[in-house]
Amino acid sequence: MRIELPYGRELLPIDVPDAATVLRPQAVEALKDVPGDVLRSLRAPTAGAPLRERVRAGQKVAIVISDITRPVPNELLLSALLSELAASGVPDADVTIVNGTGLHRVNTDGEVREMLGAGIASRYRIVQHVARDRSTLTEVGRSKGVPVELCTAYVEADVRIVTGFVEPHLFAGYSGGPKGVMPGVAGADIVMSNHGASNLAHPMARWGVTHGNPVWEEIDATVAMCPPHFLINVTLGGDRNVTGVFAGDLGAAHEAAVAQARSQHLVTVAKPFDVVVTTNMGYPADTTLYQAVKGMSVAAEGVREGGAILLVAGCEEGIGSDD
Repeated sequence: MRIELPYGRELLPIDVPDAATVLRPQAVEALKDVPGDVLRSLRAPTAGAPLRERVRAGQKVAIVISDITRPVPNELLLSALLSELAASGVPDADVTIVNGTGLHRVNTDGEVREMLGAGIASRYRIVQHVARDRSTLTEVGRSKGVPVELCTAYVEADVRIVTGFVEPHLFAGYSGGPKGVMPGVAGADIVMSNHGASNLAHPMARWGVTHGNPVWEEIDATVAMCPPHFLINVTLGGDRNVTGVFAGDLGAAHEAAVAQARSQHLVTVAKPFDVVVTTNMGYPADTTLYQAVKGMSVAAEGVREGGAILLVAGCEEGIGSDD
């Protein structure tokens, strides 16, 4: 049996035994009118008031996006958001797009254009979050004695909007929601503390678990110190088509997206496998080994003790950053 695996920017064909089990996301029909659905979600959110009722002329707006390592349809989401902000009387000059890099490197000008489209990239102020540059951070509180510092461009905005996509996460349970803020635009100290050994060693710090997960619960608590005023998250299918749009109040909108992601991405296997071949979705998620270990962690859930994992990942940037 021949199958094709996402590998960097290509598909890698491989031959496997006919008896092999091929695990894919559940087949979910993609939305037929994604731009329309995104716009409708801003006007009739999953939870809470429409975006236009949360912003007015004269206010400064910050929109947090995910960086190049995440396959978020940024241009699509931003086009609708910026249109609604303009209709609310917010001029371009009062909008800042914050690239939520977490502890990753800043993105190049070319990558920013790839993420946002040339029109948006050239038209709006863009701030690249740098977690280790404390001159660009503002402390909003403390967690277990560690300062919770967030990107000043986010903190000082009158209206804070966070975008992203939701999928299972290897130690935070699920991506999206408050993770757009922490670690997205958080300082290095709190990110390193939250991602530290004591939290990651906890049995509840795992795929698909939020309640009782110390990583997730600290993320939630720290973001509550300076929360977004509006969230828009999407879920994606195996082909990266948008399968759901969830907007509005942070908690309720994210919970709805998590329910969709759970139905798509969690599958049950009858018994552990001897050999598991895995990927990390291809580009941009597999540009470094650091990111690609997520695919390895998925495989670890389904391989027997002493079995083998083969990770197929392009790693065009090698292992990752100096960190």
